[in-house]
Amino acid sequence: MLKSMTGYSKVSANFQDKTIDVEIKTLNSKAADIILKLPSNYKSQEISIKNLLQNGLLRGKIDCIITIQTNQTSLPLNINEEVFINYYKELEKLSKKVEANNEDLFSQALHLFEISDNEKVVPPLKEEILAVNNLISEAIENTNLFRSQEGEVLENDIVKRINIIKELSLQVEKNEPQRSSLIKERLKQKLMELKDASIDNNRLEQEMIYYIEKLDITEEKIRLAQHLDYFIETIKKEDFSGKKLGFIAQEINREINTLGSKAQNATIQQIVVQMKDELEKIKEQILNVL
Repeated sequence: MLKSMTGYSKVSANFQDKTIDVEIKTLNSKAADIILKLPSNYKSQEISIKNLLQNGLLRGKIDCIITIQTNQTSLPLNINEEVFINYYKELEKLSKKVEANNEDLFSQALHLFEISDNEKVVPPLKEEILAVNNLISEAIENTNLFRSQEGEVLENDIVKRINIIKELSLQVEKNEPQRSSLIKERLKQKLMELKDASIDNNRLEQEMIYYIEKLDITEEKIRLAQHLDYFIETIKKEDFSGKKLGFIAQEINREINTLGSKAQNATIQQIVVQMKDELEKIKEQILNVL
C-alpha cells in the first residue's frame, strides 16, 4: 500500500495547568527536511524531537509547531512599572519623530520588552517533556493515517495509468505484423535497386542482419511488460516504495523510448506518444510517494 508524503494532524492535551498543542504538516521532499517551532524553554529538546519526527515520518518537508499555554489567568505579575514607563516614553518619542501612528504603542511595548518576572525561561519538568513527546507521537500516528488515505488515492491513479500503458503495449503487438510487412517491402525495394550493382554479398548479408536486428523490438516489448508487472508488484508489497518506483519508471521510460526510435511506423509511434504521456503523469505522482 502506498503512502503519500502529504499529511496533516493537530492534537491537544492538558498537563497540569497547561494546554499543549502539536501541529504537523508534511509535503514531498527527497529527504527529511524538518522545520520545528518550539517554546523558548524547549530549545534543549530540539534534537530529540527532530529525531522523533524523522523516525516516525521518514522523509518529506515536515513542519511541526508545538505551543504550550498556561490555563490559569490569576497568576501574579511582578511588573517593573518604572522600566516599562521608560520604554513606553522612549517609543513614544520615536513615533513622534518619524510621525508614526502610535495607537498600538502599548501592546507593542508589551511584546518588545520583558516586563514580567513570569516570562523568565524555566526548563520544563521531566513529566511535561514526557507528555509533549507522547502528544508528538500521537500527532505522528495521525499524520501517517492521513498519508495512508492520500496514498490510496495516489495508488489507484498510478495503477490505472500503468494498466493503460499495458493496453497500449498490446496495441503495439497488434500493429507489429503490419510494421514487419512494411519493413520487408522496403528491404525488397532496396535489394531490387542493388540488383545490377557490383556488391560484396558477405558484406550485404552482414548489413542486412544488422539492420534487421536494429529494428527488432521483441526484447523491448518483453522488458516493458516485465517492468510494468514489477511496478505493480512493488506497489502491492512494499510500504515505502517511492524511490524504488522512480527507478522502475526510468526503466519503463527507456523501453518506451527505444520502441519509439525503432518503430518506423506511424501508428506505433502515436501509441508510444500516448505511453509517454501516461508515464509522465505517473512520474509526477511518484514524486509525492513516501
